[in-house]
Amino acid sequence: MASVSYGPEAIVLVLATAGGIGLGMTLPVTLMITALLAVLIASYRQVIAAFADGGGAYAVAKARLSHRTSLVAAASLIVDYVLNVAVSIAAGVAALTSAFPVLHGCTVWICLAVLAGITALNLLGITKSARAFMVPTIVFVVGIFIVIIGGLLRSEPAAVTSGSAAITDVHTVGILLLLKAFSSGCAALTGVEAIANAVPSFEAPRVKRAQHAEIALGLLLGAMLIGLAVLIEKFSLRPVQGITVLSQLTEAALGHGIGYYVVQFATVLLLALAANTSYGGLPTLTRILADDNCLPHRFAVASPRQVYRFGVCALGLSAGVLLIGARGNMNALVPLFAIGVFVGFTLAQVGMVRHWWLIRTDGWRWRLMLNGFGAVLTSLAAIVTTAMKFTSGAWLIVLVLPVLVLGMERIRHAYHRIGDCRGAGMVPRQPRATGTVIVVPVSEVSELSREALSAAMSIGDDIVAVHVCLPGASARAFTRTWEAWHPEVRLVLLENSDSTVGGPVARYLRENFPNRRKVVVVAEVDPPAGWHRVLPSHRSDELERELRRSSDTVVCHLRVQVS
Repeated sequence: MASVSYGPEAIVLVLATAGGIGLGMTLPVTLMITALLAVLIASYRQVIAAFADGGGAYAVAKARLSHRTSLVAAASLIVDYVLNVAVSIAAGVAALTSAFPVLHGCTVWICLAVLAGITALNLLGITKSARAFMVPTIVFVVGIFIVIIGGLLRSEPAAVTSGSAAITDVHTVGILLLLKAFSSGCAALTGVEAIANAVPSFEAPRVKRAQHAEIALGLLLGAMLIGLAVLIEKFSLRPVQGITVLSQLTEAALGHGIGYYVVQFATVLLLALAANTSYGGLPTLTRILADDNCLPHRFAVASPRQVYRFGVCALGLSAGVLLIGARGNMNALVPLFAIGVFVGFTLAQVGMVRHWWLIRTDGWRWRLMLNGFGAVLTSLAAIVTTAMKFTSGAWLIVLVLPVLVLGMERIRHAYHRIGDCRGAGMVPRQPRATGTVIVVPVSEVSELSREALSAAMSIGDDIVAVHVCLPGASARAFTRTWEAWHPEVRLVLLENSDSTVGGPVARYLRENFPNRRKVVVVAEVDPPAGWHRVLPSHRSDELERELRRSSDTVVCHLRVQVS
């Protein structure tokens, strides 16, 4: 519901280019968007009933359409989650700077600070609570309806916002302008799928509660959009630089007193919570995609606090890039929002059409017609939105969606190859012992070398110590020291001229033990913590990188603790 803070503004910014005549079309455009909202609410009630395990468009496309189509749905959801964070934070900061104009010059920094705070809280495992969300949501909704009722009862605005006009170019009212306003305002519909994605979060009976919540969302959102559109026309409101449309409406209806600040702060808080919902949704989606081998498996690994850290960090970084690129400007991000949403809407409706055609339960014909009608409307809305906003940044979404799908396809193909190599799902041959040589790289005669050789002797009997003679080092001096120590282990000296140790050791193993299993024991000092970790030379890392390329080489790390 927080989308009412930027949806009407997106409409006004377009129609204001045609002056008063254009602003007079705010209500008709809003009514068209509300009609589309009604169709979507009715359609998604069917999605909730048919796919009670949640997942929205991705679940529908995966079950009823092709694998690649499900990846398109997943890519659109990823884009939506990232844009939801960026748009919500930018809109919240815009509400804050509207109430306190002195902060306007710090918009980007405030956006990044809010983003960093939300990301940090989610990395710490702060989970969302429905009860905690209730109070700010109720305050926001009640505040919006007080603004609407107060504005309708006033014959003149309580206060008029002054400032420079946000629109300088002038157009005439035409079909293209109305379509552009419609596509901009469709950003207010971005939360419709959220309930279908989160059906498992509801208490039993889940389906009925989720469907009731969807209806409540539609009624409240539609009433707020229409009410704010009526006020925009009544007060002949025009966009002002640095002041949001919702701020102007609140000031016109309630004045610049305590009521104004309550609505503004409720808007800021609700938008912050709206951004936080992506941190619950996207990491869960990326975990599902990782389980399906469409993303790296690290996205499915939870921290001890039950947080999918890679998903949280990826979301925070992506939203940060968008906020910096848009300079914290809400109106630069909103046009990008609706495209991915309508792609998901369309795929969900097409999938539901196929669903009803396959199962043919009671009433399947009218359900199929409902979802088919929704698919036609949402596909047209997606085409209109993309065409109208292409030069305003929609080209980025058109580029990102196929790139994400291609990337997930490549990752899935790579995991299939890995699975074939592992022989996953097959009964392997019986294991058998093979001749094994144990190699211990030594850089000096020291306590660290003693620990490494002791570990090697505990593993097997065929042990070779190798020493790489780096430029400037004396091989003769090292040999004398080794013979004086006399550890009863054969020593091999390897010459090298490029100051590396990994290459010579790997070549020695390949050339001298081509058909034997090799175990390389690498001893290294494990610093206590903190800045001490930058002190070791990290030659062992270089050695491991070279040895990992040999499939029959096992690298054992022996870490010697420093107290």
